[in-house]
Amino acid sequence: MRDLIVNGSEKLNINLNENQVQQLMDYAALLKEWNEKINLTAITDDEGIAIKHFLDSLTAIKTGFVKGKVIDVGTGAGFPGLVLKIAQPEIKLTLLDSLNKRINFLKEVSHNLSIDEGIEFIHSRAEDGGKNRNLRGQFDTVVSRAVANLTVLSEWCIPFLKEGGYFLALKGPLADEEIKDAKRAIKILGGRIEDVFEAQIPFTDLKHKIIIIKKVGQTPMKYPRKPGIATKTPIGTCYNLAK
Repeated sequence: MRDLIVNGSEKLNINLNENQVQQLMDYAALLKEWNEKINLTAITDDEGIAIKHFLDSLTAIKTGFVKGKVIDVGTGAGFPGLVLKIAQPEIKLTLLDSLNKRINFLKEVSHNLSIDEGIEFIHSRAEDGGKNRNLRGQFDTVVSRAVANLTVLSEWCIPFLKEGGYFLALKGPLADEEIKDAKRAIKILGGRIEDVFEAQIPFTDLKHKIIIIKKVGQTPMKYPRKPGIATKTPIGTCYNLAK
């Protein structure tokens, strides 16, 4: 695992020092330990964790927009947010997840890695967090990986951004189709697609895409809607929302 992390980060032109590499190793050990008690990930082998979780998460740095106040919405077991914090300790990170067991895991990892003082942990649904005045419009960067389709994810994530901030959606090979479906919703929410960054995952043939959305206007106060509505009636799919 150590060699995969070191060599893979070098292939991404991301410099990790020995302490950061060790932090990722310790993170992996805790992930496997906790995964026996609660379901955190289906990927439990060293190679899979190193490549599909750690290196995949690190690709977000290549966009150049992981900076300032960063929130990881639906962080799960901490990907990509916690990996980004290890690689870029200077960011102010908030980890938000709807399951308290996962938040407890992230607190344990962060405490063991001695980075917990630089992280805010929030047990909340994205829809509730986006309405919270202490979180809404407060972040320079929002990151999220494989949580929902882009239309739904945009409603959950864009409200957290300051104007001029960036939403980085880490997506798979169907990203172009999702973009086409989500353009209208993104515009309604005050966003604009700036770029689609193709991320080559080291040691694989996988090319993931990171959709870069800039917040260029205010998000209407009615968004995000109450929990469950975005997935049932995504923005633009019913008459009153399409206007």
